[in-house]
Amino acid sequence: MSQATIKTFEIGGKTISIETGRLARQADGAVVVKMGDTMIMATVVSAKEAKEDVDFMPLTVDYQEKFAAVGRIPGSFHRREARLSDYEILISRIVDRALRPLFPSDYHADTQVALTLISSDQNILPDALVGLAASAAILVSDVPFNGPISEVRVARIDGKFIVNPYKDELDRADMDLIVAGTEKDLNMVEGECQEVSEIDMLEALKVAHEAIKLQIKAQWELCEMLGGKKPVRTYNHERSNPELAAAIREFSYDKIFAIAKSKAGKNERSAGFKAVREEFKALQEEGTVLDKFLTNKYFHDVEYDAVRAMIMNDRQRLDGRNLDEIRPIWSEVGYLPAAHGSALFTRGETQSLTSVTLGSKLDEQLLDSPMLAGYSKLMLHYNFPSFSTGETRPNRGPGRREIGHGNLALRGLKRVLPPLEECPYTIRIVSDILESNGSSSMATVCAGSLALMDAGIKITGAVSGIAMGLVSDDATGKYAILSDILGDEDHLGDMDFKVIGTAKGITACQMDIKINGLRWEMVEEALNQAKAGREHIRNEMSKTISAAADDLKPHSPRIETLLIDKEFIGAVIGPGGKIIQGIQKETGATVSISENEKNGVVEIASSNADSLRRAMQMIKGIVAVPVVGDEYEGKVKNIMDFGAFVEFLPGKDGLLHISEISWNRIDKMDGVLEQGQTIKVKLIEVDKKTGKYRLSHKALLPKPEPTTKPEAPKEPTA
Repeated sequence: MSQATIKTFEIGGKTISIETGRLARQADGAVVVKMGDTMIMATVVSAKEAKEDVDFMPLTVDYQEKFAAVGRIPGSFHRREARLSDYEILISRIVDRALRPLFPSDYHADTQVALTLISSDQNILPDALVGLAASAAILVSDVPFNGPISEVRVARIDGKFIVNPYKDELDRADMDLIVAGTEKDLNMVEGECQEVSEIDMLEALKVAHEAIKLQIKAQWELCEMLGGKKPVRTYNHERSNPELAAAIREFSYDKIFAIAKSKAGKNERSAGFKAVREEFKALQEEGTVLDKFLTNKYFHDVEYDAVRAMIMNDRQRLDGRNLDEIRPIWSEVGYLPAAHGSALFTRGETQSLTSVTLGSKLDEQLLDSPMLAGYSKLMLHYNFPSFSTGETRPNRGPGRREIGHGNLALRGLKRVLPPLEECPYTIRIVSDILESNGSSSMATVCAGSLALMDAGIKITGAVSGIAMGLVSDDATGKYAILSDILGDEDHLGDMDFKVIGTAKGITACQMDIKINGLRWEMVEEALNQAKAGREHIRNEMSKTISAAADDLKPHSPRIETLLIDKEFIGAVIGPGGKIIQGIQKETGATVSISENEKNGVVEIASSNADSLRRAMQMIKGIVAVPVVGDEYEGKVKNIMDFGAFVEFLPGKDGLLHISEISWNRIDKMDGVLEQGQTIKVKLIEVDKKTGKYRLSHKALLPKPEPTTKPEAPKEPTA
């Protein structure tokens, strides 16, 4: 039996252990991280050699939850784990974004980190432990890595910051952040807030970093227990040609610097860079064959250095803006007449066309994953077609980037939605990016806010988002914080810090750092600069629409909610759903029914006011308790010799005896009533033994005056 090495430590009053040496021993590195009953197995395998001419880190991070971990069988047709869910992809992304900057820049071997939830405590969220597990697996291997890193969740609950809180505590949290970093720096932040201040955000990050340091210390102590860190494998993944690199830099640096400073647009700038490259190739001696891979690599290196130097030294952006300047903004609402709400938001060369669709409870999204089961009433889907950047590629559905961008925008918007009792709708927001040059996820936030207001959803405040960038130089200490970054500024910069919020504060954020050495003053400056940028964007948005429309669109569904006693749920549904299906068929409304702790909840949705009213009346009739003395409008169901049976409430018939039809005597029923005829009746008795109902029509008619015989003439008296 293999002997495991286990390192145990405490953080936030909770015990965490890291075990290695027992499972997955053929992987380059493998650990199991445990907290409570939650266990995450992490493995890393890296190829011994890199593929030819690869100049990036081919890292794959896959997080998967086993249904057995929570004692469930998958609900899919095949009854087995299938492709990763959106939730699993989002967790994979937070680990990927934290690990990727820490691999050596010249290491290009295919590397896969596999994270598996093999046991679960439903009250312990695994996303706060996956970063620790991934880093520990790499650290005990021989894979080159400039870590370790770790991740923690920090939440503010009842005014107090808590590290790795339990799941049931998060309902009371006004801040919920996942933060990753090294011993010295932060490099990834993802989370949502209830309109908090920049000071509160900074304090949360500092609390998280202290906890990260404890987890990094535990990883090093695990290595010591194993006899020390394994020697890193030797590798040589890059070809080089110093003479070619020097020639390209000497020829092109000034030309590329001039293009970067020319304030040209995205396409013109790209064409200019390409022209310099082609000019260099044309000047080579006849018969000279340039190494295409190295030529492109060295030109990219020159672009990287020239653009960054121009920004830091000249304090000017690629498009000529000041460092804190926002691109021109214009927007429009109601652009899509058939949608329940829509907005077109354009900022510079980035454009989002966003729609809002309102649905009923039947439109809720089913969530079927081990740690995320149930239903969701809010969806946001972000689409990034290739034409938005002038490129061609096949449409294969949403990728990880699109899922991540959509989730960030959803987190930024969901905190401003009205409570369920005021807004019972299922809401789907769809952002189609029609044009992109940076910050398309933040354009989605702005367009989503506008579209919700256009739809008549009473959000608590307009929401705007901005992407901040950073260009820095360790040697000189110079740095520049950039507001509303372009695509090239994101690609060539050191930071992508997205901040979303209202006038009251921050509702969501996402930060990715590509370098070591991010100082707290940089984070604080970026947050304050982002606040000013968000305010400017909101002011521009308010010129289009500043508050939610007074009413929904005429073609939007209206929803009414009716609370009923639980004992009537079966009566509303009917045998095999017969009653509820009949109501929908007859009225055209959509009816759904669920239950909470106290009541049955009936939700009726229709874009037609009359169908909504009729469906409501029918359901009220089913759940109504007949009261003696009340009047009803009934329908004649059957005619008998002694009277008629009248349905005075849905599913409730009463006897209208022949003697109760009229004040005048009726000898027989022929021609008095017709089957299907509507008649007003009054409930006059409920039989205590049988529960049968007695009805009267004549009780609603005026009682005739009694007739008297004329008096006989009196005899004359003598």
